Amino acid sequence: MGDNKQQTKRIFINDVDRYSSKHIAKFLASCVVTSEDEEEAEALASPEGEPAFHVVGTVPPSSKGEKWDFLREKYESPSSDELLQHLLECDVVVYNISESATQQQVEEATWVLTALHNEMPSFKSQKLFILVSTVMTWAMTKPQNPDEADVLVSEEQFIRRRPHPAFRNHHSLEKLVLKLAKGKKSKLAGYVVASGLQYGKGEDLFHYFFKVSWLMEFPKVPIFGQGTNYIPTIHVSDLGGVIQNIIQLKPRPKYIVAIDNSRNTLEDIVQMISHVLGPEEIQKLPPQEAIAMKAFKPEELECLGINLRLETFIINDFFNLSWTSEAGMVENMYNIVQEYKDTWQLLPIRILLLGPPAVGKTTLAGKLCHHYRLHHIKLKEVLEEKIAQLKEIVNGPNPENISQEIMTAAQTQLGNIHKSMKENQGRLVDRLLCEIVEEKLNSKPCKNQGFVLDGFPKTYEQAKLIFSGRDAGKEDLALMSKAPAYKQAITPEYVFALDASDDFLTRRVQGLPENVAEKMRYTQDEFVPRLTKHRQLSGAEETVCDYFDQIEVHPLHIGTVCKATTTLHSDRLITNKRQRNYGLSPEEQEEQDRKKEEERRQKQSAEAAERKRRNEAVLAEMAAQYEDWQKNLSEVKRQESEQLEVQALPLRNYLMKYVMPSLTEAMVKCCKIKPEDPVDFLNNYAGTGFM
Repeated sequence: MGDNKQQTKRIFINDVDRYSSKHIAKFLASCVVTSEDEEEAEALASPEGEPAFHVVGTVPPSSKGEKWDFLREKYESPSSDELLQHLLECDVVVYNISESATQQQVEEATWVLTALHNEMPSFKSQKLFILVSTVMTWAMTKPQNPDEADVLVSEEQFIRRRPHPAFRNHHSLEKLVLKLAKGKKSKLAGYVVASGLQYGKGEDLFHYFFKVSWLMEFPKVPIFGQGTNYIPTIHVSDLGGVIQNIIQLKPRPKYIVAIDNSRNTLEDIVQMISHVLGPEEIQKLPPQEAIAMKAFKPEELECLGINLRLETFIINDFFNLSWTSEAGMVENMYNIVQEYKDTWQLLPIRILLLGPPAVGKTTLAGKLCHHYRLHHIKLKEVLEEKIAQLKEIVNGPNPENISQEIMTAAQTQLGNIHKSMKENQGRLVDRLLCEIVEEKLNSKPCKNQGFVLDGFPKTYEQAKLIFSGRDAGKEDLALMSKAPAYKQAITPEYVFALDASDDFLTRRVQGLPENVAEKMRYTQDEFVPRLTKHRQLSGAEETVCDYFDQIEVHPLHIGTVCKATTTLHSDRLITNKRQRNYGLSPEEQEEQDRKKEEERRQKQSAEAAERKRRNEAVLAEMAAQYEDWQKNLSEVKRQESEQLEVQALPLRNYLMKYVMPSLTEAMVKCCKIKPEDPVDFLNNYAGTGFM
């Protein structure tokens, strides 16, 4: 265990939030310590055992919601001094500039290389600097004998390589790595990895083609340009394997071209993506359309426009790679598509709604389809679409473009449909009906996004005809299950059986306008037999719900009592299911954000207006209260004055009757006599004692 710990290397990787660096970091973090023994070497990428590498890296501060559990340490926007200190603590520095033609990454990598070179005398042991560059530094390279047909550019000719004009800085940095980090005794060993255009693990550069194929947005997947150019590619996990081999083997060659063994053109790649995932056809458009459609940025188009066939030998002769996609994208497209779906969690949602007529199946199906972007499968529309498709093949304007095999099959199927409908009063026998429905469920849109089956199948036998059997390639898995074999790729994973009383359904139908009832076949003559037929099928010995119980897809029974309850059930089903399709497109997201911003502003304006109204109301109320207070105060003062006057009346009367006459007489006498002390005179006048 102690030896293993000594072998564990600390690896720095820049910009781990980006597609390429993230998956390289994840790959290296999954590697385990091995010895030179062959049996142990087979466990190189096993998740078990002691980790071979401790991976650290830089991440942006805005990525707090991301999970970085594969990193031992993460550094958010470190300063130059902090970054250098982190680098000096590492055994290996991997700088990835393969995803961008911008100058910033190249300048940062150049500074890091120069700073490490300057610190080299202080190194206690040798460090590795691995520059992950791009084959775009070879884009303008011509074969030594260009007149010869099918001549490949050899990896040995890396001295002659000529970069695309937008990648000259990458080319200069490659040369600097080979110049500064060379020499057997150098404590800074340098390697350059010229990576092919990377794919896999959810995609990056090729993501547009996968997304439009999966969404089936166009009848033909667009390809920009002629598509005859040869593109060197590599799976991002295989690129991680190349870096792992460099770290562990330290090969003698310092310049390594990392590409798979494919010789695919852009047209080959897009055609295969469309075949496996999309409408199976492509359409060539001018390159400028890619910019107008916001499909690619100019620098991405430049990468997709590379035309280069390289011959490599180092990774085959020197490395021990456990390839993920040695033969390239076209040969491994089915695995790559599955990897793409798993990474993006693009799992189809398959739903079946059952129930009597008028219970609300179609309304609920519409809500689910709108929310999850699923396909609404209505039996009548499926039949009409199929018949129209067959007629187009049989009676189309260009029969010479259709193979004889397809024409014969279409004629036979159309004849069988017409015959069955003629013999069964306009209805198809279950065998033909279920074949058409099964074909629809196996279509690319239904298998990519999923579907909501609206009220069909109705019987145990119909469900068995459509869903029983095994998916191709899944026989072993079916044998392991105790449940009867069924086609998992098209069988609903959620079955909801709605129900309501006959009285409720009848009242609902009777409340519909006459034209709506006729359109939906809810007139009295049609609705009652349909409801009776449904109740008979529900009471059969084996029902459609019994079939799904047998294959362990247990139906959820929902009793609807009113229209509002149906809506509530719809909302409940929607909120309880995880979103597993693509979100909104950038344009739709922008429009949604605009509406949300407008709603937010309107809400803020309404709240501000409400606050202003409330403030004005409060001020008006305070003013009214003050006015009332003033009025009340005046009234109180008046009342107090009156009360004082009233209280003063008895004293006044006393004075007027008993005091004032004597006082008046004394004052008259005083005026006549004119005593020296008038006050004393008045006080002693007639012994009255006034004063």
